[in-house]
Amino acid sequence: MFNASCLGNIRRSRGYSYEHTLVQRLNNRVWHARRLGGSSTGLPDIIAVNNTDGVLLTIEAKSGTSDILYVPQDQIERCLLLRNMFYIYPERHVILAFKFMSKKRFRRKNETVYESRKLLEYYKVADVVADMSIFPIIKCSYDGSTYAMHKNKTVALNLPDYSMPFQKILRKVAAAPVEGTT
Repeated sequence: MFNASCLGNIRRSRGYSYEHTLVQRLNNRVWHARRLGGSSTGLPDIIAVNNTDGVLLTIEAKSGTSDILYVPQDQIERCLLLRNMFYIYPERHVILAFKFMSKKRFRRKNETVYESRKLLEYYKVADVVADMSIFPIIKCSYDGSTYAMHKNKTVALNLPDYSMPFQKILRKVAAAPVEGTT
């Protein structure tokens, strides 16, 4: 018999594993990354810095077996708070990392069924959320589409992709403004 407690442990383990893998992939001679402990500490999942180029990333990582992954408002807020603390960095971003596992899980006739699919990862820049009066829940679909959810309303958000340092093609995004400048 499979119980809810066991499912919670699997989800936590999957999340930790993804965070750990991201930190390993980020750490090199130029980038330094650490897992901060996530929701239990009130901090983002990961912080990464490139002190040579003056880049700071606060990262919230989500992984799952469904077609949709969510980032709650409080997790976005803690990423923004930490990002804004380090205004000395000329380039600072909130990155939402989404990993859709290669096995899709769904319910069919009261049974859990798994179906194979392509493993996909998306890295989205969520800096635009800082300008919103109320932080939304952010939803990412298996196809990489992103949405802002406010109460009973869901609207397309179209967060831009971010090319992580371990990816082959690097695309720059506009730096977050430094406090005190316009």
